[in-house]
Amino acid sequence: MIQGYACPAKGEPLEPFEYDPGQLGADQVEVEVEYCGICHSDISMIDNEWGMSSYPFVPGHEAIGKIVAVGSQVSGDRIGQRVGVGWQSGSCDHCKNCGVGKEHLCLNAGEVEQTIIGRNGCWAERVRANANWAVPIPDNLDASLAGPLMCAGTTVWSPIRHYGVRAGMETAVLGVGGLGHLAVQFLAKMGTQVTGLSTTRSKETQTRELGATDFIATKESPEALSQAAGRFDVIISTVSADVNWNDYINALAPEGTLIICGIPDSQIQVMPFPLIVSEKRVVGGRAGSPSDTAEMLAFCAAHKITPMCEQFKATEINQALQHVRDNKARYRAVVAF
Repeated sequence: MIQGYACPAKGEPLEPFEYDPGQLGADQVEVEVEYCGICHSDISMIDNEWGMSSYPFVPGHEAIGKIVAVGSQVSGDRIGQRVGVGWQSGSCDHCKNCGVGKEHLCLNAGEVEQTIIGRNGCWAERVRANANWAVPIPDNLDASLAGPLMCAGTTVWSPIRHYGVRAGMETAVLGVGGLGHLAVQFLAKMGTQVTGLSTTRSKETQTRELGATDFIATKESPEALSQAAGRFDVIISTVSADVNWNDYINALAPEGTLIICGIPDSQIQVMPFPLIVSEKRVVGGRAGSPSDTAEMLAFCAAHKITPMCEQFKATEINQALQHVRDNKARYRAVVAF
């Protein structure tokens, strides 16, 4: 039996919960959870915002822990290995995309496992995942802070890599929060010139400390965004609010890319003419494959990048969850189990 904290019904506080996980799959590992982050996607599932929640269920998909059991097709050498488990925890491993390291884009939806959709997640003493999706954590990366890298980190890292961001580029991050504060660090350490984009200047000092060389307060100084027309090779949007997307298309350089990582409330509407005449593009970015995530973790270890986290005990799970709901976390919350 596995003990954890489950949401009993839509929007309800978590409560202690015990469940039988059944037999360990041949290609699975069982991870003893040490730490797990709290993500807004957990809240969306708790509140059934996406219409795919079933109750009771254990949320949590930013886990760090040690492998304590392996399936029959997994090497016993992995027992004791510290790993991370993120949003996705399984794929078919035999389709075209899985065969070329794009398991996060697995073509066989029926064989894809999302850690908290239709199953119990990581706010528990143990969690299971496909062995390939249990990504080793570098020894010199602080396990107590690494959890959010398994979702927030890989969500911004993967499109940075997939869309060819490189040193010398002019980049910008829209929204310096849970995802954005990591994107700023990644882009700075990669050698780009990073500008933070936020509504006010309240985060300017911290954004510069994370590596940004410029900052634009889009509501306090809207003229500054207009003056940035044609400037940025890449803009990464991490916001969930609706904005005037044409302002950011305007700020892109010719052949520039607007990467959407956050999920806005409404449809994204843009004028087509600027896209056509300057060959600009709007693309999506999401949590990457196991190899993407492993590359990101190695980069973080090499450059001493960690999420900025507030830490809670497992017995404080509802307090921590409310802290995130109230948008008070700076910038991520992590629970020790």
